Amino acid sequence: MDRLEYRIHPLPEDVLAHLRSGGLDASGNRVERVTAEGGEPVRCCLRYARPGESLILFGYEPPIGRSPYREVGAVFAHAEACAVSPAANAYPAEWRNKPQVLRSYDRRGWIRDAVVHDGTDPEPQIARLLADPEAVQVHSRNVAYGCFMFRVTRESGTPDAA
Repeated sequence: MDRLEYRIHPLPEDVLAHLRSGGLDASGNRVERVTAEGGEPVRCCLRYARPGESLILFGYEPPIGRSPYREVGAVFAHAEACAVSPAANAYPAEWRNKPQVLRSYDRRGWIRDAVVHDGTDPEPQIARLLADPEAVQVHSRNVAYGCFMFRVTRESGTPDAA
């Protein structure tokens, strides 16, 4: 495989629309509305929040299907739909140089492999994890807090659990 093409997925717009309209989060809790202090990682446009932006904070369950590895964690998104979508074929620019954990999952939602990278050159690690034919997706997670950041799939397909 010369170069693996992959796709970066922010939080799904239908999930965000449900939460923004007053829906309950993955744990059945109300969405919290907060004002950004600045630096909060927002999962809708895959960048850091600017001070004063309106955000929502809620529990999110990344899509891996019914598996013992299912998790719910707190994430931030903008309180209103973003005007610009993040590039689907590029690692989030503002999150370069941020250490992250990358975890690959198979169709059952079981972890296949994981690596901690320093953020300077994540593409080879993403490609290595997705080169495993059993891996259908990779999740990027915050090292310190363990929070879900975004999902990565091969360009040619998306996981059954999505």
